Amino acid sequence: MVNRKRWSVFAIILLVIVACQKSEDLNFEEFIGFRKPTHFPDPVYNFATTPLTKETVELGRKLFYDERLSRNNTISCASCHISQNAFTHHGHDVSHGIDDKLGIRNAPTLANLAWATSFFWDGGVPQLDLVSLAAIVNEVEMDENMNNILVKLKADAKYPDMFTKAFGKSEFSGNEVLKALAHFMTTLVSDNSKYDKVKRGEDSFTEEEEKGYQLFLAKCNSCHTEPLFTDYSFRDNGLGINPANDLGRFEVTLNEKDKLRFKVPTLRNLSYTAPYMHDGRFYTLHAVLNHYAKEVVLTDNLDPLLRINKGIPLTKEEMEALLSFLKTLDDESFIQNKNFIQP
Repeated sequence: MVNRKRWSVFAIILLVIVACQKSEDLNFEEFIGFRKPTHFPDPVYNFATTPLTKETVELGRKLFYDERLSRNNTISCASCHISQNAFTHHGHDVSHGIDDKLGIRNAPTLANLAWATSFFWDGGVPQLDLVSLAAIVNEVEMDENMNNILVKLKADAKYPDMFTKAFGKSEFSGNEVLKALAHFMTTLVSDNSKYDKVKRGEDSFTEEEEKGYQLFLAKCNSCHTEPLFTDYSFRDNGLGINPANDLGRFEVTLNEKDKLRFKVPTLRNLSYTAPYMHDGRFYTLHAVLNHYAKEVVLTDNLDPLLRINKGIPLTKEEMEALLSFLKTLDDESFIQNKNFIQP
């Protein structure tokens, strides 16, 4: 009887160990890799250079949440891009980085980056593979360099094995670090909102949502083009100069016509991503619509679509209808996806 008990205990312990190892090996609820939604255009990101696999994405997710990517090991990518808030820094007008330093811009969502043609509010980075490096070396964000990061990662017993599984070699460089991070970010696809379900024929808009949708098509779709709800262009939307004297796209191109032009953000998941605009000045969507209806500043480079009518004329009833439609762009399954949270 005693031996049986001992063997039973041993068997249970063995099963637990095997289960834990299996869980750690899988690490995903269900790995589906990158998938293009049927109603989305083809992605811009080039997957041919390094094939995306479960191992590259799993490695990228671990790196995304690793604070050792910062100088003092306190800031990770996820510090300013929180999964529960559609990968934004919810509640902060501008991002807070290392040593609690403040940036001058609001942290944008990381949803649907595989379709982006440039990155950051000013489009200063042309490739997704370089996005993480820009944040790493920025003295206000992570203030670190890749050489130091490699030393820290190689001192961790788990990383060489993960890099071997992902890229076929245990000796890795900064290129593999950045590629893995990019692969993880390409999987952050948001395509399961009520709007998407309507487009797939799985649901239908209410009368108020349909009214808002038609208003959106008439007044907003030229810049926030569906289904991604951005055309990735840079526009001056009449906010005027802010206290940080942020000139937007001009900081990259030095072209006078680019002063105060910022990238058109996606409208997906707005309920989770406040505050709004490049400097986070508006904390509610009512304030955003009120800006377009009544507060547009006639700047030199104001977008022609706004200059025509000195903004976007909207009645109170139209604003409410638009807000009803915008809520259909919230994707609850995106912010609850267990494949996106910290491993």
